Amino acid sequence: MPSAAPGKGRVVSVRGSVVDAHFDAGLPSLHTLLKAERDGGIWIEVLAQLDRYRVRGVALNPTEGLAKGDALLNTGRPLMAPVGRSILSRMFDVFGQPIDRGAPLSDVQWRPVHAAPPPLARRATRSEVFATGIKAIDLLAPVERGGKTGLFGGAGVGKTVLLTEMIHNVVGGHHGVSIFCGIGERSREGEELYREMARSGVLDQMVMVFGQMNEPPGSRFRVGHAALTMAEYFRDDQHQDVLLLIDNIFRFIQAGSEVSGLMGQMPSRMGYQPTMETELSELEERIASTDTGAITSIQAVYVPADDFTDPAAVHAFSHLSASIVLSRKRASEGLFPAIDPLASGSKLLTASVVGERHYHIARETRRTLAQYEELKDIIAMLGVQQLSAGDRATVYRARRLERFLTQPFYTTGQFTGQSGRSVTLELTLDGCERILNDEFADYPESALYMIGAIDEAPAPTPKADSVPVAGARS
Repeated sequence: MPSAAPGKGRVVSVRGSVVDAHFDAGLPSLHTLLKAERDGGIWIEVLAQLDRYRVRGVALNPTEGLAKGDALLNTGRPLMAPVGRSILSRMFDVFGQPIDRGAPLSDVQWRPVHAAPPPLARRATRSEVFATGIKAIDLLAPVERGGKTGLFGGAGVGKTVLLTEMIHNVVGGHHGVSIFCGIGERSREGEELYREMARSGVLDQMVMVFGQMNEPPGSRFRVGHAALTMAEYFRDDQHQDVLLLIDNIFRFIQAGSEVSGLMGQMPSRMGYQPTMETELSELEERIASTDTGAITSIQAVYVPADDFTDPAAVHAFSHLSASIVLSRKRASEGLFPAIDPLASGSKLLTASVVGERHYHIARETRRTLAQYEELKDIIAMLGVQQLSAGDRATVYRARRLERFLTQPFYTTGQFTGQSGRSVTLELTLDGCERILNDEFADYPESALYMIGAIDEAPAPTPKADSVPVAGARS
Protein backbone atom coordinates (compact mmCIF):
# COMPACT_ATOMS: atom_id res chain seq x y z
CA MET A 1 0.00 0.00 0.00
CA PRO A 2 1.31 3.48 -0.83
CA SER A 3 2.56 5.56 2.06
CA ALA A 4 -0.06 7.95 3.50
CA ALA A 5 0.74 11.55 4.40
CA PRO A 6 -0.03 12.82 7.94
CA GLY A 7 -3.75 13.52 8.20
CA LYS A 8 -4.44 11.30 5.21
CA GLY A 9 -5.15 7.61 4.99
CA ARG A 10 -6.21 4.92 2.58
CA VAL A 11 -9.27 2.69 2.37
CA VAL A 12 -8.40 -0.89 3.32
CA SER A 13 -11.81 -2.48 2.81
CA VAL A 14 -15.43 -1.55 2.15
CA ARG A 15 -18.24 -3.84 3.34
CA GLY A 16 -21.55 -2.10 2.76
CA SER A 17 -21.53 0.95 5.06
CA VAL A 18 -18.45 -0.25 7.02
CA VAL A 19 -15.10 1.14 5.94
CA ASP A 20 -11.67 0.16 7.32
CA ALA A 21 -8.90 2.72 6.84
CA HIS A 22 -5.12 2.72 7.34
CA PHE A 23 -3.19 5.74 8.65
CA ASP A 24 0.61 5.71 8.84
CA ALA A 25 0.51 8.65 11.29
CA GLY A 26 -2.07 10.64 13.20
CA LEU A 27 -4.58 7.85 13.91
CA PRO A 28 -8.06 9.48 14.06
CA SER A 29 -9.85 9.49 17.41
CA LEU A 30 -13.36 8.10 17.96
CA HIS A 31 -16.25 10.05 16.37
CA THR A 32 -13.86 11.82 13.99
CA LEU A 33 -15.15 12.33 10.46
CA LEU A 34 -13.16 11.00 7.51
CA LYS A 35 -13.89 12.26 4.00
CA ALA A 36 -13.44 10.49 0.69
CA GLU A 37 -13.43 12.83 -2.32
CA ARG A 38 -15.99 11.02 -4.45
CA ASP A 39 -19.34 12.25 -5.81
CA GLY A 40 -19.39 15.32 -3.60
CA GLY A 41 -17.84 13.53 -0.63
CA ILE A 42 -18.41 10.31 1.27
CA TRP A 43 -18.36 10.90 5.03
CA ILE A 44 -17.29 8.19 7.45
CA GLU A 45 -17.53 8.39 11.26
CA VAL A 46 -14.80 6.52 13.15
CA LEU A 47 -16.33 4.11 15.68
CA ALA A 48 -13.40 1.82 16.53
CA GLN A 49 -9.59 1.82 16.54
CA LEU A 50 -8.48 -1.63 15.46
CA ASP A 51 -4.73 -1.21 16.09
CA ARG A 52 -1.96 1.43 15.87
CA TYR A 53 -2.65 2.11 12.20
CA ARG A 54 -6.20 1.05 11.38
CA VAL A 55 -9.64 2.41 12.23
CA ARG A 56 -13.13 1.20 11.41
CA GLY A 57 -16.01 3.52 10.70
CA VAL A 58 -19.55 3.66 9.35
CA ALA A 59 -20.43 5.79 6.34
CA LEU A 60 -23.12 8.44 6.83
CA ASN A 61 -24.04 8.48 3.14
CA PRO A 62 -23.97 5.81 0.40
CA THR A 63 -20.59 4.26 -0.37
CA GLU A 64 -21.16 3.54 -4.07
CA GLY A 65 -17.92 4.10 -5.94
CA LEU A 66 -15.65 3.89 -2.87
CA ALA A 67 -12.87 1.37 -3.48
CA LYS A 68 -9.85 -0.14 -1.77
CA GLY A 69 -6.87 2.21 -1.96
CA ASP A 70 -8.92 5.42 -2.20
CA ALA A 71 -7.53 8.37 -0.25
CA LEU A 72 -9.25 9.50 2.96
CA LEU A 73 -8.89 12.88 4.65
CA ASN A 74 -8.87 13.02 8.46
CA THR A 75 -10.96 16.16 9.14
CA GLY A 76 -9.96 16.17 12.81
CA ARG A 77 -13.50 17.03 13.89
CA PRO A 78 -16.73 15.17 14.67
CA LEU A 79 -20.07 15.53 12.89
CA MET A 80 -21.31 19.13 13.30
CA ALA A 81 -24.76 20.73 13.35
CA PRO A 82 -25.65 24.37 12.58
CA VAL A 83 -27.08 26.54 15.36
CA GLY A 84 -28.40 30.09 15.31
CA ARG A 85 -31.61 32.04 14.80
CA SER A 86 -31.34 31.64 11.04
CA ILE A 87 -32.02 27.87 11.20
CA LEU A 88 -35.66 28.57 12.13
CA SER A 89 -38.25 27.64 9.49
CA ARG A 90 -35.69 25.40 7.71
CA MET A 91 -35.44 21.65 7.07
CA PHE A 92 -32.06 19.86 7.39
CA ASP A 93 -30.40 16.52 6.87
CA VAL A 94 -27.96 14.87 9.30
CA PHE A 95 -25.06 17.00 7.96
CA GLY A 96 -26.90 20.25 8.69
CA GLN A 97 -27.45 20.95 5.00
CA PRO A 98 -30.82 22.49 4.02
CA ILE A 99 -33.09 20.12 2.08
CA ASP A 100 -36.02 22.52 1.65
CA ARG A 101 -34.68 24.15 -1.56
CA GLY A 102 -34.30 27.42 0.36
CA ALA A 103 -31.45 29.90 0.41
CA PRO A 104 -27.99 28.81 1.62
CA LEU A 105 -27.37 29.09 5.36
CA SER A 106 -25.83 32.26 6.72
CA ASP A 107 -24.92 33.58 10.16
CA VAL A 108 -24.74 30.18 11.86
CA GLN A 109 -22.29 28.49 14.20
CA TRP A 110 -21.33 24.83 13.85
CA ARG A 111 -21.23 22.66 16.98
CA PRO A 112 -20.35 18.98 17.54
CA VAL A 113 -23.39 16.72 17.78
CA HIS A 114 -21.79 14.86 20.69
CA ALA A 115 -22.22 16.58 24.06
CA ALA A 116 -22.57 15.69 27.72
CA PRO A 117 -25.97 16.02 29.45
CA PRO A 118 -26.43 19.03 31.76
CA PRO A 119 -24.98 18.45 35.24
CA LEU A 120 -27.37 17.70 38.10
CA ALA A 121 -26.62 21.07 39.73
CA ARG A 122 -28.16 22.86 36.72
CA ARG A 123 -31.29 20.77 36.44
CA ALA A 124 -34.67 22.15 37.45
CA THR A 125 -36.52 20.19 40.13
CA ARG A 126 -40.01 21.66 39.87
CA SER A 127 -42.64 19.63 38.03
CA GLU A 128 -45.06 21.47 35.74
CA VAL A 129 -47.82 20.21 33.45
CA PHE A 130 -47.52 20.85 29.70
CA ALA A 131 -51.07 21.07 28.27
CA THR A 132 -51.75 19.41 24.90
CA GLY A 133 -55.48 20.07 24.35
CA ILE A 134 -56.16 16.32 23.98
CA LYS A 135 -58.63 15.16 26.61
CA ALA A 136 -57.38 11.62 27.27
CA ILE A 137 -53.76 12.77 27.60
CA ASP A 138 -54.32 15.83 29.79
CA LEU A 139 -56.64 13.87 32.10
CA LEU A 140 -54.90 10.50 32.50
CA ALA A 141 -51.27 10.96 31.36
CA PRO A 142 -50.31 14.64 31.72
CA VAL A 143 -47.12 15.65 29.91
CA GLU A 144 -44.30 17.18 31.97
CA ARG A 145 -42.60 20.42 30.97
CA GLY A 146 -38.95 19.51 30.52
CA GLY A 147 -39.80 15.81 30.61
CA LYS A 148 -40.01 12.98 28.11
CA THR A 149 -43.29 11.50 26.93
CA GLY A 150 -43.56 8.34 24.85
CA LEU A 151 -46.33 7.42 22.40
CA PHE A 152 -46.24 3.62 22.34
CA GLY A 153 -48.00 1.48 19.79
CA GLY A 154 -47.67 -1.03 16.99
CA ALA A 155 -47.99 -0.29 13.31
CA GLY A 156 -51.11 1.54 12.17
CA VAL A 157 -52.62 2.54 15.54
CA GLY A 158 -52.10 6.29 15.11
CA LYS A 159 -48.74 7.31 16.62
CA THR A 160 -47.80 9.73 13.85
CA VAL A 161 -51.34 11.16 13.62
CA LEU A 162 -51.39 11.79 17.38
CA LEU A 163 -47.92 13.35 17.27
CA THR A 164 -48.95 15.61 14.38
CA GLU A 165 -52.08 16.67 16.27
CA MET A 166 -50.01 17.53 19.34
CA ILE A 167 -47.77 19.66 17.12
CA HIS A 168 -50.84 21.47 15.78
CA ASN A 169 -52.29 22.09 19.24
CA VAL A 170 -49.09 22.95 21.07
CA VAL A 171 -46.88 24.80 18.59
CA GLY A 172 -49.35 27.65 18.03
CA GLY A 173 -49.56 28.48 21.73
CA HIS A 174 -46.00 27.43 22.61
CA HIS A 175 -43.88 30.49 23.39
CA GLY A 176 -40.62 28.90 22.38
CA VAL A 177 -39.03 26.92 19.59
CA SER A 178 -40.21 23.58 18.22
CA ILE A 179 -37.88 21.03 16.64
CA PHE A 180 -39.18 18.01 14.75
CA CYS A 181 -36.76 15.12 14.31
CA GLY A 182 -37.71 12.39 11.84
CA ILE A 183 -35.62 9.26 12.42
CA GLY A 184 -36.01 6.61 9.75
CA GLU A 185 -39.46 7.80 8.72
CA ARG A 186 -41.09 8.16 5.30
CA SER A 187 -40.09 11.15 3.21
CA ARG A 188 -43.79 11.59 2.35
CA GLU A 189 -44.62 12.27 5.99
CA GLY A 190 -41.86 14.87 6.25
CA GLU A 191 -43.04 16.69 3.15
CA GLU A 192 -46.68 16.66 4.35
CA LEU A 193 -45.67 17.92 7.80
CA TYR A 194 -43.62 20.74 6.27
CA ARG A 195 -46.59 21.93 4.20
CA GLU A 196 -48.98 21.55 7.15
CA MET A 197 -46.76 23.65 9.43
CA ALA A 198 -46.36 26.32 6.73
CA ARG A 199 -50.12 26.40 6.21
CA SER A 200 -50.71 26.72 9.98
CA GLY A 201 -48.33 29.69 10.21
CA VAL A 202 -46.06 28.11 12.85
CA LEU A 203 -43.06 27.30 10.63
CA ASP A 204 -41.27 30.52 11.63
CA GLN A 205 -40.59 29.10 15.10
CA MET A 206 -39.84 25.56 14.00
CA VAL A 207 -36.84 23.54 12.79
CA MET A 208 -37.11 20.16 11.05
CA VAL A 209 -34.34 17.56 10.84
CA PHE A 210 -34.73 14.33 8.88
CA GLY A 211 -32.82 11.08 8.46
CA GLN A 212 -35.08 9.23 6.03
CA MET A 213 -35.61 5.48 6.09
CA ASN A 214 -33.78 5.03 2.77
CA GLU A 215 -30.58 6.56 4.19
CA PRO A 216 -27.70 4.48 5.61
CA PRO A 217 -27.97 3.41 9.27
CA GLY A 218 -25.11 5.73 10.27
CA SER A 219 -27.16 8.73 9.15
CA ARG A 220 -30.29 7.56 10.96
CA PHE A 221 -28.22 6.84 14.07
CA ARG A 222 -26.88 10.41 14.29
CA VAL A 223 -29.82 12.56 13.19
CA GLY A 224 -31.26 12.57 16.72
CA HIS A 225 -27.99 13.94 18.10
CA ALA A 226 -28.01 16.68 15.46
CA ALA A 227 -31.55 17.73 16.44
CA LEU A 228 -30.61 17.71 20.13
CA THR A 229 -27.62 19.96 19.46
CA MET A 230 -29.97 22.53 17.90
CA ALA A 231 -32.40 22.18 20.83
CA GLU A 232 -29.60 22.72 23.36
CA TYR A 233 -28.58 25.95 21.62
CA PHE A 234 -32.05 27.45 22.06
CA ARG A 235 -32.26 26.22 25.67
CA ASP A 236 -28.78 27.20 26.86
CA ASP A 237 -27.84 30.18 24.65
CA GLN A 238 -31.23 31.74 23.85
CA HIS A 239 -32.82 30.77 27.22
CA GLN A 240 -35.96 29.52 25.50
CA ASP A 241 -38.22 26.55 26.06
CA VAL A 242 -37.93 23.94 23.32
CA LEU A 243 -40.50 21.37 22.20
CA LEU A 244 -38.62 18.42 20.69
CA LEU A 245 -40.75 15.96 18.73
CA ILE A 246 -39.15 12.67 17.69
CA ASP A 247 -40.71 10.23 15.24
CA ASN A 248 -39.64 7.47 15.79
CA ILE A 249 -37.28 6.63 18.65
CA PHE A 250 -37.48 2.91 17.82
CA ARG A 251 -35.84 3.69 14.47
CA PHE A 252 -32.91 5.18 16.41
CA ILE A 253 -32.53 1.91 18.31
CA GLN A 254 -32.96 -0.03 15.07
CA ALA A 255 -30.25 2.04 13.36
CA GLY A 256 -27.94 1.42 16.32
CA SER A 257 -28.61 -2.31 15.98
CA GLU A 258 -27.69 -2.17 12.28
CA VAL A 259 -24.50 -0.23 13.03
CA SER A 260 -23.58 -2.68 15.79
CA GLY A 261 -24.05 -5.66 13.45
CA LEU A 262 -22.03 -3.98 10.71
CA MET A 263 -19.23 -3.33 13.21
CA GLY A 264 -19.13 -7.03 14.07
CA GLN A 265 -20.40 -6.84 17.65
CA MET A 266 -22.06 -9.89 19.17
CA PRO A 267 -25.85 -9.32 19.29
CA SER A 268 -27.67 -9.35 22.60
CA ARG A 269 -31.21 -10.42 23.46
CA MET A 270 -33.56 -10.67 20.43
CA GLY A 271 -30.80 -9.45 18.13
CA TYR A 272 -30.42 -5.98 19.63
CA GLN A 273 -27.00 -4.44 20.14
CA PRO A 274 -25.34 -5.07 23.54
CA THR A 275 -24.82 -1.29 23.95
CA MET A 276 -28.49 -0.34 23.40
CA GLU A 277 -29.08 1.06 26.89
CA THR A 278 -25.89 3.15 26.77
CA GLU A 279 -26.68 4.57 23.33
CA LEU A 280 -30.28 5.39 24.27
CA SER A 281 -29.16 7.02 27.53
CA GLU A 282 -26.61 9.21 25.72
CA LEU A 283 -29.50 10.63 23.69
CA GLU A 284 -32.25 10.76 26.32
CA GLU A 285 -30.25 12.22 29.21
CA ARG A 286 -29.51 15.37 27.19
CA ILE A 287 -33.26 16.11 27.16
CA ALA A 288 -33.78 18.01 30.41
CA SER A 289 -35.12 21.11 32.12
CA THR A 290 -32.40 23.47 33.42
CA ASP A 291 -32.16 26.86 35.11
CA THR A 292 -32.15 28.59 31.69
CA GLY A 293 -34.91 26.72 29.85
CA ALA A 294 -36.46 23.34 29.18
CA ILE A 295 -36.47 20.76 26.41
CA THR A 296 -39.82 19.00 26.48
CA SER A 297 -39.75 15.88 24.33
CA ILE A 298 -42.63 13.90 22.86
CA GLN A 299 -41.45 10.69 21.21
CA ALA A 300 -43.27 8.12 19.12
CA VAL A 301 -42.11 4.59 19.98
CA TYR A 302 -42.98 1.74 17.62
CA VAL A 303 -43.66 -1.49 19.51
CA PRO A 304 -42.71 -4.55 17.40
CA ALA A 305 -45.65 -6.96 17.08
CA ASP A 306 -47.45 -5.07 19.89
CA ASP A 307 -45.07 -6.78 22.35
CA PHE A 308 -44.42 -4.39 25.24
CA THR A 309 -41.82 -6.77 26.69
CA ASP A 310 -39.60 -6.13 23.65
CA PRO A 311 -36.22 -4.78 24.90
CA ALA A 312 -36.56 -1.60 22.81
CA ALA A 313 -39.89 -0.72 24.47
CA VAL A 314 -38.67 -1.70 27.94
CA HIS A 315 -35.55 0.47 27.73
CA ALA A 316 -37.49 3.41 26.30
CA PHE A 317 -40.04 3.19 29.16
CA SER A 318 -37.30 3.68 31.75
CA HIS A 319 -36.49 7.21 30.52
CA LEU A 320 -40.01 8.62 30.38
CA SER A 321 -42.05 10.77 32.74
CA ALA A 322 -45.28 9.92 30.90
CA SER A 323 -46.27 6.93 28.77
CA ILE A 324 -49.18 7.08 26.33
CA VAL A 325 -50.06 3.58 25.10
CA LEU A 326 -52.12 3.19 21.95
CA SER A 327 -54.42 0.17 21.74
CA ARG A 328 -55.19 -1.72 18.54
CA LYS A 329 -58.45 -2.96 20.09
CA ARG A 330 -59.68 0.58 20.77
CA ALA A 331 -58.65 1.64 17.27
CA SER A 332 -60.72 -1.23 15.82
CA GLU A 333 -63.71 0.01 17.86
CA GLY A 334 -63.37 3.50 16.39
CA LEU A 335 -62.37 5.09 19.71
CA PHE A 336 -59.86 7.68 18.49
CA PRO A 337 -57.37 8.69 19.75
CA ALA A 338 -56.90 5.00 20.54
CA ILE A 339 -55.27 5.69 23.93
CA ASP A 340 -55.47 2.84 26.44
CA PRO A 341 -56.57 4.62 29.65
CA LEU A 342 -55.45 1.77 31.92
CA ALA A 343 -52.01 1.18 30.41
CA SER A 344 -51.13 4.88 30.04
CA GLY A 345 -49.84 6.95 32.94
CA SER A 346 -47.69 9.80 34.16
CA LYS A 347 -45.57 10.42 37.22
CA LEU A 348 -47.20 13.88 37.42
CA LEU A 349 -50.61 12.42 38.22
CA THR A 350 -50.38 13.10 41.95
CA ALA A 351 -52.45 15.47 44.05
CA SER A 352 -49.38 17.56 44.92
CA VAL A 353 -48.67 18.33 41.24
CA VAL A 354 -51.99 18.40 39.37
CA GLY A 355 -54.23 19.33 42.31
CA GLU A 356 -56.81 17.42 44.35
CA ARG A 357 -59.69 17.81 41.88
CA HIS A 358 -57.78 16.59 38.84
CA TYR A 359 -56.25 13.71 40.79
CA HIS A 360 -59.57 12.45 42.17
CA ILE A 361 -61.44 12.76 38.84
CA ALA A 362 -58.64 10.93 37.01
CA ARG A 363 -58.54 8.20 39.66
CA GLU A 364 -62.32 7.76 39.60
CA THR A 365 -62.35 7.68 35.79
CA ARG A 366 -59.66 5.01 35.72
CA ARG A 367 -61.41 2.99 38.46
CA THR A 368 -64.70 3.07 36.53
CA LEU A 369 -63.03 1.97 33.28
CA ALA A 370 -61.13 -0.79 35.13
CA GLN A 371 -64.38 -2.15 36.64
CA TYR A 372 -65.95 -2.15 33.19
CA GLU A 373 -62.98 -4.08 31.83
CA GLU A 374 -63.46 -6.73 34.54
CA LEU A 375 -67.16 -7.05 33.74
CA LYS A 376 -66.72 -7.51 29.97
CA ASP A 377 -66.40 -11.31 30.17
CA ILE A 378 -69.63 -11.58 32.19
CA ILE A 379 -71.40 -9.24 29.76
CA ALA A 380 -70.21 -11.31 26.80
CA MET A 381 -71.59 -14.53 28.34
CA LEU A 382 -74.77 -13.41 30.13
CA GLY A 383 -75.56 -9.91 28.87
CA VAL A 384 -75.58 -6.59 30.69
CA GLN A 385 -79.09 -7.11 32.08
CA GLN A 386 -77.83 -9.95 34.29
CA LEU A 387 -75.57 -7.58 36.21
CA SER A 388 -76.57 -5.96 39.46
CA ALA A 389 -78.01 -2.45 39.32
CA GLY A 390 -74.75 -1.01 40.63
CA ASP A 391 -72.65 -2.83 38.05
CA ARG A 392 -75.01 -1.80 35.23
CA ALA A 393 -74.64 1.83 36.28
CA THR A 394 -70.86 1.44 36.23
CA VAL A 395 -70.96 -0.05 32.73
CA TYR A 396 -73.14 2.76 31.35
CA ARG A 397 -70.93 5.35 33.02
CA ALA A 398 -67.74 3.77 31.63
CA ARG A 399 -69.09 3.56 28.08
CA ARG A 400 -70.01 7.25 28.16
CA LEU A 401 -66.57 8.12 29.53
CA GLU A 402 -64.93 6.11 26.72
CA ARG A 403 -66.87 8.04 24.11
CA PHE A 404 -66.34 11.41 25.73
CA LEU A 405 -62.57 10.81 25.69
CA THR A 406 -62.67 10.51 21.89
CA GLN A 407 -61.92 13.69 20.00
CA PRO A 408 -61.95 14.92 16.38
CA PHE A 409 -58.48 15.98 15.20
CA TYR A 410 -57.52 18.97 13.12
CA THR A 411 -55.02 16.91 11.17
CA THR A 412 -57.64 14.32 10.11
CA GLY A 413 -60.43 16.78 9.31
CA GLN A 414 -59.89 16.42 5.56
CA PHE A 415 -60.61 12.68 5.85
CA THR A 416 -63.40 12.67 8.46
CA GLY A 417 -65.21 15.86 7.49
CA GLN A 418 -65.23 16.91 11.16
CA SER A 419 -63.47 20.04 12.34
CA GLY A 420 -60.88 19.44 15.04
CA ARG A 421 -61.24 20.30 18.71
CA SER A 422 -58.66 21.39 21.27
CA VAL A 423 -60.11 21.08 24.78
CA THR A 424 -58.76 22.78 27.90
CA LEU A 425 -58.06 20.71 31.00
CA GLU A 426 -60.81 22.51 32.94
CA LEU A 427 -63.44 21.55 30.34
CA THR A 428 -62.17 17.97 30.30
CA LEU A 429 -62.41 17.70 34.08
CA ASP A 430 -65.87 19.25 34.04
CA GLY A 431 -67.11 16.75 31.43
CA CYS A 432 -65.74 13.67 33.21
CA GLU A 433 -67.05 14.86 36.57
CA ARG A 434 -70.56 15.35 35.20
CA ILE A 435 -70.55 11.91 33.56
CA LEU A 436 -69.36 10.30 36.80
CA ASN A 437 -72.22 12.10 38.59
CA ASP A 438 -74.71 10.56 36.10
CA GLU A 439 -75.81 13.91 34.68
CA PHE A 440 -75.75 12.30 31.22
CA ALA A 441 -77.46 9.02 32.08
CA ASP A 442 -80.41 9.96 29.82
CA TYR A 443 -78.17 10.78 26.86
CA PRO A 444 -77.42 8.12 24.23
CA GLU A 445 -73.78 7.10 24.10
CA SER A 446 -73.48 8.38 20.55
CA ALA A 447 -74.18 11.92 21.77
CA LEU A 448 -70.82 11.95 23.57
CA TYR A 449 -68.81 10.46 20.68
CA MET A 450 -66.32 12.69 18.83
CA ILE A 451 -67.15 15.96 20.54
CA GLY A 452 -64.97 18.55 22.27
CA ALA A 453 -66.37 19.99 25.52
CA ILE A 454 -69.28 18.18 27.18
CA ASP A 455 -71.68 21.02 26.36
CA GLU A 456 -71.39 20.11 22.68
CA ALA A 457 -73.36 16.91 23.32
CA PRO A 458 -76.77 17.21 21.62
CA ALA A 459 -79.70 17.02 24.01
CA PRO A 460 -81.61 13.71 23.91
CA THR A 461 -84.90 13.55 22.07
CA PRO A 462 -87.94 12.05 23.86
CA LYS A 463 -87.60 8.84 21.80
CA ALA A 464 -83.87 8.39 22.47
CA ASP A 465 -82.95 5.07 24.06
CA SER A 466 -80.84 5.92 27.10
CA VAL A 467 -79.94 2.28 27.83
CA PRO A 468 -77.22 0.97 25.47
CA VAL A 469 -77.31 -2.56 24.18
CA ALA A 470 -74.61 -4.76 25.69
CA GLY A 471 -71.55 -4.90 23.49
CA ALA A 472 -73.02 -2.60 20.84
CA ARG A 473 -70.96 0.18 19.27
CA SER A 474 -72.52 3.59 19.07
